[in-house]
Amino acid sequence: MNKKKRYLSSKAHKLIEEWGEFAFDFKRYSSNTIKAYIRDIKFFLMFVEYHFNEELTLDLLEKLNPTDFRSWLANERKIGTSTASLARYLSSIREFYFWLNERKKLSNHSVFSIQIPRKEKKLPRPISEANVTKIISLALKNNMSPWLAARNTAVISLLYGCGLRISEALSIKRKSYPFGEFIKIIGKGDKERLIPMIPIVNSYIEKYVQLCPFRKTEDGFLFIGSRGKKLNPKTIQQEVRHLRLQLGLPASATPHALRHSFATHLLSAGGDLRTIQELLGHASLTSTQIYTDVNEVRLMKVYKNTHPKA
Repeated sequence: MNKKKRYLSSKAHKLIEEWGEFAFDFKRYSSNTIKAYIRDIKFFLMFVEYHFNEELTLDLLEKLNPTDFRSWLANERKIGTSTASLARYLSSIREFYFWLNERKKLSNHSVFSIQIPRKEKKLPRPISEANVTKIISLALKNNMSPWLAARNTAVISLLYGCGLRISEALSIKRKSYPFGEFIKIIGKGDKERLIPMIPIVNSYIEKYVQLCPFRKTEDGFLFIGSRGKKLNPKTIQQEVRHLRLQLGLPASATPHALRHSFATHLLSAGGDLRTIQELLGHASLTSTQIYTDVNEVRLMKVYKNTHPKA
């Protein structure tokens, strides 16, 4: 199987649909997380049907052994799937088999014996404070429509000033504004956190609200598109891309890099990991500790470039 099969049996689709409902109702996964899992599970089931040349059944899933799972991973490697993606795929299929064993009464634990491929640890690539300032300054004048320029600037400043994920920023309701000293964010897993609202970010949002031509609605979102609907993340992603190209910044300068920059700059200024973990909404401190590695890399670079004996 040199490339992914283009179709899947109706039985397989039905099983995926059932898992998706379970993930939403009982696991409380976000819609984006569920979509990612479903995509991975779909590719796996396509391989299974192709590999055995038969439509999917619970009996077929029951009889898969470690060799079958290794054949699937080997096929993915053959078609160019990265190590990072393989690790994610395997994690998704383990999640799927947890459900199959518990809810469909299967007793197949083979996938749990498969070792997740090692992947090289990628460090976040923050944007320097000076370049963040340039991005925000350019965003203020980067659109012929003043209210759109103000909106983009407000979103970008929120991502950096409060360390938000783009999905979190764009999910803020209009009725939540004005914020006061703190902004309440509902993050992954419906976890709530409070983040201090710094004055400069508040001023950008205030300017946007004043210029926005659409009327406030109780159920509406704070950041909206040119047609009055909820702002699409792609709009901000494209805007940041245009800004980085104009400023000659690397491709790593993305909306999510602004969140990385928030954490890295706080740590550099003496912020403690536990506080940064809470501000970022990380469930585990391990996720936050990666920023200490970023800081160490930066310190070594400064040392080598400036120390006379380095």
